Amino acid sequence: MASSDCTLDPAALAAIAGERLDWRFKSLPADLWGLTLAEAAARRPGLFSGGFVGPVVVLEADALEHNLRTMAEWCAQAGVRLAPHGKTTMAPQLFARQAEHGAWGITAANASQLRIYRAFGVSRVLLANQLVDPAALRWLGAELDAHPEFEFTCWVDSVASVELMTEALRGTRRQVDVLVELGGDGGRTGARDLDTALAIAEAAHASPALRLAGTGGYEGALAHDPGPESRRTVDTYLGRLRELTLAIGRRGLFAGLDQVIVTAGGSAYFDQVAAALTGDWDGLPVVPVLRSGAYLTHDDGFYRGISPLGEQPRIDGTPRLRSALRAWAQVTSRPTDDLALLTLGKRDASFDEGLPEPQWHRRPGEPAAKLAGHTVTALNDQHAFVALPPDSPLRVGDWVGLGLSHPCTVFDKWPLLPVVEGDTVVDFVRTYF
Repeated sequence: MASSDCTLDPAALAAIAGERLDWRFKSLPADLWGLTLAEAAARRPGLFSGGFVGPVVVLEADALEHNLRTMAEWCAQAGVRLAPHGKTTMAPQLFARQAEHGAWGITAANASQLRIYRAFGVSRVLLANQLVDPAALRWLGAELDAHPEFEFTCWVDSVASVELMTEALRGTRRQVDVLVELGGDGGRTGARDLDTALAIAEAAHASPALRLAGTGGYEGALAHDPGPESRRTVDTYLGRLRELTLAIGRRGLFAGLDQVIVTAGGSAYFDQVAAALTGDWDGLPVVPVLRSGAYLTHDDGFYRGISPLGEQPRIDGTPRLRSALRAWAQVTSRPTDDLALLTLGKRDASFDEGLPEPQWHRRPGEPAAKLAGHTVTALNDQHAFVALPPDSPLRVGDWVGLGLSHPCTVFDKWPLLPVVEGDTVVDFVRTYF
């Protein structure tokens, strides 16, 4: 399956649609309790007329489809494969949509995520981290032995990690594919210099339990804005990753492989990653793999500002990504002329990379209207403080639609998200955190 796309288990996905709704799922109308997800979606309830209680975070169907299609087409043109990071959503239904749009694999961050992926039959997993826990490695070894079609790859960034993995995997029939992770000064994990990385590659190649399958890393830990200095830092790092890969190849440590995986790429610099990982590799059969995950929903904050397909796009000829996440909350109090409180807080929305952005106003029984000049200044656990302009139309009971920043810390707050077309709910997406 080396060149094919990722697949999931249709029966496991179908079981999601058969789950019955009840009080465990916040914001849902009480008259949907007892129905399956599929039955509830078939009713096509209105978001504002169907009994949903605020706050509620929704996925906008047209923006999701736009982002899926846009990224798939761009990756094909750029000559890279996409293994989107599933930690962004932890939603197998969305993994399946990504696979339908050509995803090569799904990326995980830890063993718990890996086990969820396998429960839904994800056929190719790239774990962008080391895996040194003995219990997790024993489980992985048994899973690989039981499912010869399952492909798995993870990082190693020290000789010690190679030794730990080798010991824990003793007795496993299949070797575990590993990538030497290259880090950077001030970055996160990964070998900090080429000599250390080459020693790790030699150790992995010599291990009876492992198969050295390529190299990888994460440039997003080294830069945090779209400015020229950050972009130079990223390019320098990617150049070192290429240098490491070629050096390992010259030592013959990739001999016999039909593909050498080289992977990088969060959601902020994937244009530079694609440019660095494609092109001539001195005869090595390199498969360049991006791991960008936030593109699926994009956002109205951090990624809007930093993505190559964001507010100030750095890629010509490709449509910009669109935010597919929106929170809706009611005005619960307006204690002064310049302050309103909404029924949305830290338990409902992201706040680590910017506060929610009021964008829409909807009075019961009326269509939504654009909202300008309103700013969320703070979040409590269950309240948002909104600074109001002098002419604010907000009244107690009105709905406010908010753009969100950093999708990775939105999905974990919602075990079930309605998918909407306009004001109509057409599906539900289940998350597993």
